[in-house]
Formats: sequence, C-alpha cells, structure tokens
Amino acid sequence: MPREEDEGHLAYPSEVTAARQTLARMDSRRSSYTGSSSEEDEISPREKSQRNSKGSSDFCVKNISQSAFGRREIEIAEQEMPGIVALRKRAADDKPLKGAKIVGCTHINAQTAVLIETLVELGASVRWAACNIFSTQNEVAAALAEAGQPVFAWRGESEEDFWWCIDRCINTENWQPNMILDDGGDTTHLMLKKYPAMFKMIKGICEESVTGVHRLYQLSKAGKLTVPAMNVNDSVTKTMFDNLYSCRESIIDSLKRATDVMFGGKQVVVCGYGEVGKGCCQALKGLGCTVYVTEIDPVCALQACMDGFRVVKLSEVIRQVDILVTATGNKNVVTRDHMDKMKNGTIVCNMGHSNTEIDVNSLRTPDLTWEKVRSQVDHVLWPDGKRIILLAEGRLVNLSCSSVPSFVVSITSCTQALALIELFNAPAGRYKSDVYLLPKKMDEYVASLHLPTFDAHLTELSDEQAKYMGLNKAGPFKPNYYRY
Repeated sequence: MPREEDEGHLAYPSEVTAARQTLARMDSRRSSYTGSSSEEDEISPREKSQRNSKGSSDFCVKNISQSAFGRREIEIAEQEMPGIVALRKRAADDKPLKGAKIVGCTHINAQTAVLIETLVELGASVRWAACNIFSTQNEVAAALAEAGQPVFAWRGESEEDFWWCIDRCINTENWQPNMILDDGGDTTHLMLKKYPAMFKMIKGICEESVTGVHRLYQLSKAGKLTVPAMNVNDSVTKTMFDNLYSCRESIIDSLKRATDVMFGGKQVVVCGYGEVGKGCCQALKGLGCTVYVTEIDPVCALQACMDGFRVVKLSEVIRQVDILVTATGNKNVVTRDHMDKMKNGTIVCNMGHSNTEIDVNSLRTPDLTWEKVRSQVDHVLWPDGKRIILLAEGRLVNLSCSSVPSFVVSITSCTQALALIELFNAPAGRYKSDVYLLPKKMDEYVASLHLPTFDAHLTELSDEQAKYMGLNKAGPFKPNYYRY
C-alpha cells in the first residue's frame, strides 16, 4: 500500500511493491476462507471474457459462475446484520443517496456485500475494488457482479492487479464518481495522484481505517486535501466495536484455523495496546495464555498494567514467546533481528491494517527457505533447522485466514452509510476541506439500531432529569470529547 514520505508526498514503498510482485508469482489458486472455491486454472481474471446473466461484462472477478454460492453467503450474513438491514428498510423510500456515485475500496466479503447492496438500495451507483489482496471472497464478488454491480477484485491479486482494479473503478466511460468509501486510503491516493481534476469533483470521502485516516490528516496538513472527509475509524461505533470486540473474537478464530494451536499455557506478546491490541489480549488471556504487551504510549501502557499484563520491550521476551501478534499500524515493529532470535515454532502474525508491521521482506533471502504448508500459512526455515510460522505474509490475519463477526460489521457498515449520507446531503459550506468525526448523535443512532437484537430496553429521561443534566431527551447523551 502507498505511504506518505515526511514531506507529505505519497509514494509506493519499494518493500511493499516487492512483496506484492512476489505474490504474483505464487500459486493463484487460493480458495476463500470458506473453502468453497473450486480449483481453477491459473488464467488471470483480466484475461477471461465473462458476462453476467444480463449480458454485462463491466466487472472482473475470478469466476462469475460462483455467484449462486456467493448469494447464499450474503443471505447468511444478512441474518447477523440487523442494524444495516434496518437502516436499509427505514431509508429505502427516501433514497438519501440518489445521485451518489461511490467508488468503494474495502474488503470484499459477504458482510461488505450487505453494505454495498444497502447503498444501492438507498439510491447510489457504485463501483468497487478490494483494499486487500487476500481478503476477497471470490464467490461474493461473483454474486455482486451477477447482481449488476461493477466489482473488480479476486483473491490473490498481484501488485499490478491491485492498482488496475482500483483504476477500473475510478476511470470509466459515462460515470463520474462523486464519493469515495475507502479502507486504507488507496483509492484516495490513486485518484489524487492520477486524476487530480476528478478528485476535486468529489463531494466527500469516508475512511474507516487507522492507516487511511492517518493519510488523510497528512494530506490535510500538507494542504492537499481539497474535499471534506469523514474519519469513521475514530467514531465510537467503529473504534470500540470493530476494533475491540471484533478483534477479540477474530484473533482466536484466525489462529485456530491457520495453525490448530492450543492456547493454554502459551506465552504471547501483543505489540500495541490500542483497541485492537486490547481485544487480542483479552481473548488470549481468557484462553490461558501468558500475555506480554509492548507499547510506546505511557497511557496505553498504564492501561495494560492495570488490566494485568506485563509491559515489556520486545527484545526482553522475543526468545521465549510462542506467538507474536502486531497491532500498532507502524512499520518494522518486528525486524529480522527479532525473528532470528525467536525459538523454533513461533507463530508470527499481524492484526494491524497495514502489512508493514512485520519486516517480511527481510525473510526473502537466500539463506532462508520458505515452505507453504496451507493457504496463508508459510514455514520460514533457518539454516540450523529452526522454523517460524508466518501467517498471511504479514497481512491482516483475521480477514486473510478467517472472517470477522457479521454483527460487528453491521455496526461499522451503518456508521459508513450514515457518513456517506451526511457528506452527500450536507448543504454547501457545512464541511470544508478537512477531516471530520461523525456527529455523536449518529453514533447513538447506530447503536440504537442494534439494541433490539438483544431485547434491550433503554431508560428514558424525565423532563426534570433532562433539565438537570442539560440534555435533550432524545440525545446526544455524551459530549464529543467523552471517552467510553
């Protein structure tokens, strides 16, 4: 993925490019995590001539014939996504996104498909690419293409494929995008760099990842952000539920599926104690692991201590840990020197959005041997026979090796949809060319859409109580600076 240089310019990092080019040479016959994709020939989807049942060829997926299975995956996801389905029903008649032409770049799986089809139901026209080369469910991409949505994505894309797919979504005849829904900032980056005039026509950007939000703030600081953007990642309904609760469940799922590891008694180090790190630590501790935490932030470090975790430097425990999980969003958190010191059989994986946290390229040297043992699982062998188990080549392990809970994606999807609706319908002048947080009232609305699932009944303030607290009886109930 592209990153920013210190002076504010965006660039393609050579180490990421090299990694993606390596992937292009690897076995392309990767199944989705459901195990449902059939073994196919190695012809690139770009070289295939495919049409859906309506005769359209405005898409590029692995195999359009897998659409029926993908449709069932979407229907299963809908059952666990009550909030986004409720939003779809409530707003369908009003069509609040009528006229919106959205370029989307997110993970393409059954849960995201529910969001995409909700946006279409609310009046939007969309074109979609994947933000991660390993997380696409081929069957779901086929189902979206069969339904008439221009989707350009397949599992195991090369570096060139990745950017080609995004470009095909942006640059097409008789279609001018006016909104961006991004996960990592790649569409924003490409449009700004390659299509600057088109970028200026955008009404708003919705960004949901730590990495992408960081890039937006850098663009804003450098004076290059010429359109308003909504920082969805730091909305409570995204940060807490998607980053903490979702990762608390999906870290275990992905490690189990990939390695069949027994957690009881294992020593684990989690790098980073933000919301993602907190979720991972809770889950691993609950299954009997001894958990260490590394942190740069004294506040987060103090939280980890108060939660019962040892805060250490990575060098202090690297020789003894059985599992290492990165969750920082930073670069080269785990270096070749660290991996040289690991014991035989150490499992190494990343839960952060960016694939730069583990220096995987330092392992691509003549003295080390790579053995692929199953999809997204590599053994890296040292000359003395030691091996480490590397998952998803340092990419997002939960979306590469397993899945995330549909219910929590429903929460995030509602937040994204409301952000798009807000930016698209905002009167001129409400939002300037800057990065904004979603209003607190919308966070509360998203939460309220999901409470009926639990048969939860909210207490209502009396007039006297509302006056005493200085609140509107309908909310918002907390100031923007409140930390849940």
